Amino acid sequence: MMGLLDRIREWFESLFGVVLKVDMAIDLGTANTLIYLVGEGIVLNEPSFIAIENKSEVVAVGREAKVMWGRSPKHIDVINPINDGVIDHYDATYFMLRNFFNKAGLKLKTGKVRMVMCIPSKVTQVEKSAVVDIAHELGAKEVLLIDEPMAAAIGAGIPIHEPRGNMVVDIGGGTTDIAVISMGGISVKDSIRVAGNELDEAIRNYVRDKYNLLIGWSDAENVKISIGSATPEERKGRMVVGGRDLASGTPKEVEITSEEVWEAVSPYVETMVDAVRRVLDITTPELVSDIAKNGVYLTGGGSLLHGLDRFMERKIKVKVVRVSNPLEVVVLGAGKALEEYDNYRNAFV
Repeated sequence: MMGLLDRIREWFESLFGVVLKVDMAIDLGTANTLIYLVGEGIVLNEPSFIAIENKSEVVAVGREAKVMWGRSPKHIDVINPINDGVIDHYDATYFMLRNFFNKAGLKLKTGKVRMVMCIPSKVTQVEKSAVVDIAHELGAKEVLLIDEPMAAAIGAGIPIHEPRGNMVVDIGGGTTDIAVISMGGISVKDSIRVAGNELDEAIRNYVRDKYNLLIGWSDAENVKISIGSATPEERKGRMVVGGRDLASGTPKEVEITSEEVWEAVSPYVETMVDAVRRVLDITTPELVSDIAKNGVYLTGGGSLLHGLDRFMERKIKVKVVRVSNPLEVVVLGAGKALEEYDNYRNAFV
């Protein structure tokens, strides 16, 4: 009977283009939004940006909107609606996600939709409610929440159900989330609002203060990716950046080095490492012993800063491993937890 019902549902969906049943996971990140569809995998990976004309009409989302950031005329607002890993602009987030669904060919307003939303480890009840509300508005009948480091652990293939401690450090665009996971649950966790975006801002501020030059956010991000390093002794790079001279208002270019980038970002990198130390300090000796054997797992786009794994390893005296797919591992884990719900039901919050 179930086979017949499934065939009828598939026929109805193909005929009318309306999804009757779908399970999906969303990693709603400060920098990027990823959507995972059970049975298909990742169907969308786009920057978390939306461009709105005259405060009402959506003109672009994702990559197209990010390109417009800092370049749009006054009647077009380019918005990054996720701040520090949580919804900062509710309406813009809703319209961004709705347009992402259209991009991915998803129509969810009718039918049975179960949605997993990934959230930072430390969020307020109000911030949780905003995520749940927006999921319901998008068509979800059932909404589940999962901590980002837990999802990352599942996505990385870490054996979370075993009675041993594993530490995951998920560095995104807005937050660094740290969790010690054992026996299918989180034993200790913390989250700080220092991550990839703060490194970009630090580079902008450094160039402004040293060279009296204001550069764009995208240029600062490119500097971080191209010549930035947590181990500047390993990376000797130079890069020319341009912007507006703050004294004359005219265009200006300067050349900056990897050493200067490290000087700019090092306080923030140290803050991330200090947060890891604090979590280790409040973790039981048994779990710390496990972590010493298993190592610390780095995930998230912020973990891609050159040499960050080796720098952290030297500081905390524990092996640090960056997972193979740090940008996608959170949404992959959330999707797997949904696919194997009976095995991972305790992973949801």
